[in-house]
Amino acid sequence: MLQDKQIHKISRFSEATQRLYTLRPTATWPALEISGILMHRIKGTDPKSDAEAKIALLSPVRGAVLDTCCGLGYTAILEAKTADFVTTIEKDQTVLEFARLNPFSKSLFENPKINLIHGDTSELICGFDDAAFNIISHDPPTLSLAGELYADAFYEQLFRVLKPGGKLLHYTGTPGGRYRRVDIPGSVARRLRLIGFARVRKDDAISCITAIRPGRRI
Repeated sequence: MLQDKQIHKISRFSEATQRLYTLRPTATWPALEISGILMHRIKGTDPKSDAEAKIALLSPVRGAVLDTCCGLGYTAILEAKTADFVTTIEKDQTVLEFARLNPFSKSLFENPKINLIHGDTSELICGFDDAAFNIISHDPPTLSLAGELYADAFYEQLFRVLKPGGKLLHYTGTPGGRYRRVDIPGSVARRLRLIGFARVRKDDAISCITAIRPGRRI
């Protein structure tokens, strides 16, 4: 099935989560869908181009990187090209199984600069040292699937483990923005500022927010 990095649509239902997982082919890297919700942007773009655009917002990617929500590992793989080390975390065992089926995720399991942890980011982050990371890439599932990863308490932990002068990238998407007038990116940006992040900026083209932890870079 997976010869020469060609992949067909794969679907599997997880009894553990009661969700249907699908690996969907695109013109470039496959996209992951969970219970009908796409985990990658494919409208007007593709998973490869989208991951590259996110990395461009973080550039230069140097030092220690925390990639909070691994998924298929695309951003972690790209970050590891220039970073000293990437720690990436994935809570969902089925997602990791799909990553192993995906030839474009191969480096996630083979690159010695990537430390892949199976666990809950909202819990594991409390165990990291203060100012442990130069860069944090936070690309969580939708608010409805992972509300704890949009909570102020979690953002406070992101601030704590980021080095002064370090950069945060937070993918928010625009759920509800068109029909329900729910401004999740605006809410996230306001709360990041209140917690202490500076230079908080929204990039509407790729539905991301960037920010830094104030202070002299160390």
